[in-house]
Amino acid sequence: MKIKSFLAKPYASVVHKRIQKSMQTAVADQQHILQQLLKQGVKTIFGADHKLKDVKNYTEYNAAVPIRDYEAISPYIEQIKEGKHNVLWKGKPLYFAKTSGTTSGVKYIPISKDSISNHINTARNALLCYMAESGNTAFADGKMIFLSGSPTLERIAGIPTGRLSGIVNHHVPGYLRKNQMPDYETNCIEDWETKLARIVDQTIDQDMTLISGIPPWMQMYFDWLIERSDGKKVKELFPNLQVLVHGGVNFEPYRQKLMDSLGQSVDAIETFPASEGFFAFQDTLDKEGLLLNTNSGIFFEFVPAQEIFHDNPTRLSLEEVTLNENYALIVNSNAGLWGYNIGDTVKFVSLDPYRIVVTGRTKHFISAFGEHVIAEEVEHALLQATQKYPARIVEFTVAPMIQTEDELPFHEWLVEFEQAPDDLQAFSLEVNNQLREKNIYYDDLIRGSILQPLKIRPLRKNAFIDYMKSVGKLGGQNKTPRLSNDRKIADALS
Repeated sequence: MKIKSFLAKPYASVVHKRIQKSMQTAVADQQHILQQLLKQGVKTIFGADHKLKDVKNYTEYNAAVPIRDYEAISPYIEQIKEGKHNVLWKGKPLYFAKTSGTTSGVKYIPISKDSISNHINTARNALLCYMAESGNTAFADGKMIFLSGSPTLERIAGIPTGRLSGIVNHHVPGYLRKNQMPDYETNCIEDWETKLARIVDQTIDQDMTLISGIPPWMQMYFDWLIERSDGKKVKELFPNLQVLVHGGVNFEPYRQKLMDSLGQSVDAIETFPASEGFFAFQDTLDKEGLLLNTNSGIFFEFVPAQEIFHDNPTRLSLEEVTLNENYALIVNSNAGLWGYNIGDTVKFVSLDPYRIVVTGRTKHFISAFGEHVIAEEVEHALLQATQKYPARIVEFTVAPMIQTEDELPFHEWLVEFEQAPDDLQAFSLEVNNQLREKNIYYDDLIRGSILQPLKIRPLRKNAFIDYMKSVGKLGGQNKTPRLSNDRKIADALS
């Protein structure tokens, strides 16, 4: 055992015990965080505008601070960009995390001196919990790759600005720098394909033990490795590879193809990071869901997903949530976000401790006919179908087909197969039946002959990669939306 893995063992044990203890105090920690946020918030322009000095509890907070998305908070962001201090949080942000989502233009999310530890420490804690739970610390001695955005930062009003993954790259502890790959120069390459080619060059003969990234770009990296090595599986190239760390999209649709590319299974750790905060992580390998990060500067609220676009939706604090209800996730944080709708939906699979699964996006759904089909449902339907009719799927998206001639409307599934099912018609029917079981509104529309069963359109190889390239979102943390309520993406893939 080398020195890093040797020292990691007791450290992982200490942190793991601390996290287990915090599971028992989650509600109290959340109440304390709200009070701490209010204490600082009264000193800000936002606090003055919303009379936070008069707010004493959560009920009063709800009345004072409405739920808002980025467009609604952007006037305050503009004040910060103009150089003003104490706008959303004390002083000026330490960074702006720059992100271009699929539902809006470029966003500038503040990261403060108080909130940066949420991003750094939570990533660390996810690995330490894995070490403590599995007993595996050996990967700490090998090379680790983080498929991330460029660490090159611009400045806006003197505030360093860039992709979250690039910002975090500046905070990798010194003792891990020698383990980290690729090198800084390669990480700064903006063009994803050029960058990936360089990453393959640098890593193909290294002792890689951990690989981190979002699943579609991890798979692209694996494909390039296999091609470069004349068909060798990834575990043949990296026999000591032990851990995949992933987040950003549901892992299950990608799991089989990733494991096939590896040649044998390795452990996978799921995380739930975003520019707005690091919200949850997988703290154990044998329980469903991600542990909610209840003691890291973020006060969480939960809105029943069907109410998120109402003028006065129900807002629940942690102690009020129930199992298996689909909630829009609202955050209030020491980065200066207040009543902020991050756009993700979650449901609780455990209340002791509080564990969640990510179910989709509030703006990514299909409800052209009132069915409100969400990502969790389509991913479940496709996964079940692949188990009955074996197939390997690279990527997919779903859109409504409303304008039809001489036939009923339908949901069109655009799927890039690595290996298509032997009977596509039977496979499509199975997906349709699984979706009907998951969504009663969709089932009613089929029964009532308002919709016909879904249709699957197979796409050519690299269709999604080429689409993402065409819209300037290839690589990094970008991902194709699973669902759209229009045909913008579907028509571009045609």
